[in-house]
Amino acid sequence: QVQLVESGGGLVQAGDSLRLSCAASGRTFSKYAMGWFRQAPGKEREFVAAISWSGGSTYYADSVKGRFTIYRDNANSAVYLQMNSLKPEDTAVYYCAARDIATMTSVPQGYYWWGQGTQVTVSS
Repeated sequence: QVQLVESGGGLVQAGDSLRLSCAASGRTFSKYAMGWFRQAPGKEREFVAAISWSGGSTYYADSVKGRFTIYRDNANSAVYLQMNSLKPEDTAVYYCAARDIATMTSVPQGYYWWGQGTQVTVSS
């Protein structure tokens, strides 16, 4: 079993930055690929970014490419999402997810464990 706890969300203005953190516990974090997803009111959960077990490979949704960066610290069992140049359309609940496979996927069904989410609100 893996427990994931997100933090770092908040209310910011367009153009601002935020860094989301996801603390993992319970099993061997360094063996798992990790992902960030988000869900806005009335919309389906969508992929944001993913990172391989080593951190050597990353993958981003087109909507955040060039603005968001995913990275991980295996020594401290954490994964981060640095979000720059935030836009109102980035407003959503952001979820951290883990899968016990080393390679990444953008498919939500490919992840076995999920955090409770952290709210990000970007005002115009």
